[in-house]
Amino acid sequence: MSIEDRAQATAKNIEGKMQAAVGEITGDPKDKAEGQAKQRQAEATHAKEDVKDALKDAID
Repeated sequence: MSIEDRAQATAKNIEGKMQAAVGEITGDPKDKAEGQAKQRQAEATHAKEDVKDALKDAID
């Protein structure tokens, strides 16, 4: 498990949520979409780390 990768993904998720919220409040669909995209990237990173953890556990 890479704690650094998970921390960066969590930070990106928070950033994406904030950007999507600002886009929602201001009515800017571009900000909202970019924020949601950042959240999806963070989810993908977490999923990748989960797979890496599972493989490591299986090997051990």
